[in-house]
Amino acid sequence: MIEIKNLSELHKPAYLMCLEEWSDEMKQAGDRKTIWYEKVKDKGLRVKVAIDEKENAVGMIQYIPIEQSFAQGENLYHILCIWVHGYNEGVGNFQKRGIGKLLLKAAEEDVKSLNFNGISAWGVSLPFWMKASWFKKQGYLKVDKHGMGVLLWKPFNPNAKPPKWIKLKKKPKKIPGKVTVTSFINGWCPAQNSIYERAKKAASEFGDKVIFKEIDTSNRQVFLEWGIGDALFIDDKSIRTGPPPTYEAIKKKIQKRVNKLK
Repeated sequence: MIEIKNLSELHKPAYLMCLEEWSDEMKQAGDRKTIWYEKVKDKGLRVKVAIDEKENAVGMIQYIPIEQSFAQGENLYHILCIWVHGYNEGVGNFQKRGIGKLLLKAAEEDVKSLNFNGISAWGVSLPFWMKASWFKKQGYLKVDKHGMGVLLWKPFNPNAKPPKWIKLKKKPKKIPGKVTVTSFINGWCPAQNSIYERAKKAASEFGDKVIFKEIDTSNRQVFLEWGIGDALFIDDKSIRTGPPPTYEAIKKKIQKRVNKLK
């Protein structure tokens, strides 16, 4: 028996680690999600968790007013992520039991009760985590696309206006004689937070040849200046961050750039 409940203090530790408290890899993300949570918890963040009969949190959905997200819209909520625990470790695999649909329905009903015009979500065009195709099956419509990222929405009344992606406005610049590693970090996603921590550590291995820069996009004005939420750049080149690259992979990419320095 699964119940969908609002986030409680009991389940907050699991939520802050995306239900993977058992994972050593997740622990590499540090405390940035906790910092982010404290910033936004009173700015409209909503979190619901799926609870099993043992009071374990086995699924979660977090959503926020679209003005606090990486998209542009009016009187909408935006789903940051929806996740049902799918590993054998910890609480075990709870996927493919309809829990994701229960979480999504609960969030939609919640947003309707708040008198918002609709809800949006992001999905990936390829068949892995946060699949755009899954949202389409739940009645969501595609309204925008940027790379593999698909923006979808479900309007609740005919006056609702569709959202749009806020897209890249500028990229980091090269610095002559140096390699620059730039981490754009919002804090909401532990996977992205772990990339930040790995990149920072890897950059430190090269002394003054490498400059590490952190750009905190939880500051809305900073995000709007760049049009980048979470990302990793080496010089002016974006590094693919899904799935999250290992520390060794990031260090290897930095090394290649260092080797090209004159």
